[in-house]
Amino acid sequence: MQLVVARIGRAHGIKGEVTVEVRTDEPELRLGPGAVLATEPAATGPLTIEAGRVHSGRLLLRFEGVRDRTAAEALRNTLLIAEVDPDELPEEEDEFYDHQLIDLDVVLADGTQIGRITEISHLPSQDLFIVERPDGSEVMIPFVEEIVTEIDLEEQRAVITPPPGLIDESEAVIASSRDGESDADAAPGHEGEAPGNADEAAPEGPDETPKGDAR
Repeated sequence: MQLVVARIGRAHGIKGEVTVEVRTDEPELRLGPGAVLATEPAATGPLTIEAGRVHSGRLLLRFEGVRDRTAAEALRNTLLIAEVDPDELPEEEDEFYDHQLIDLDVVLADGTQIGRITEISHLPSQDLFIVERPDGSEVMIPFVEEIVTEIDLEEQRAVITPPPGLIDESEAVIASSRDGESDADAAPGHEGEAPGNADEAAPEGPDETPKGDAR
């Protein structure tokens, strides 16, 4: 099975190094020296990693045969693709590869169908499930344990407990209105004060601690 593990960015310096947007949580395994990677577009590869280093928080790679800035810049936006055994599993029990999560049904704890995971978006702070709903619309669900309470690969489903407004925006408005009424009853504002808006009353989001990975 082929998995995208990185995207090549801009050239760095004059000796053929490139910056890399990492799309795996195992860069030391997938992007280490000697790794041979397929590419998209295919005509650009395969590419063999000669060396790598971290500079200012970014991974820099140098490939065999790429010796100057011009050659490095020609690789910009190329996707790097690793061949992965489909039966291979992450070392940690609560971590998952992208291909394990794609197409899982997303349901509430009571079994209500929300949609199907079509994509995993990897952000610096957390991963997001891109979920296609039955009506064709999409919703983004943070992959954090406060929201994604269970991943059941046997049943092919992800169970979520979303905060108000994550799935249905009208829920956030209703919750906000009720909070505003409660506050007004308890402590009326001074004359001329503007009432609070929905953003001020909306519940805080969950901690941004990833529960799992898409590697």
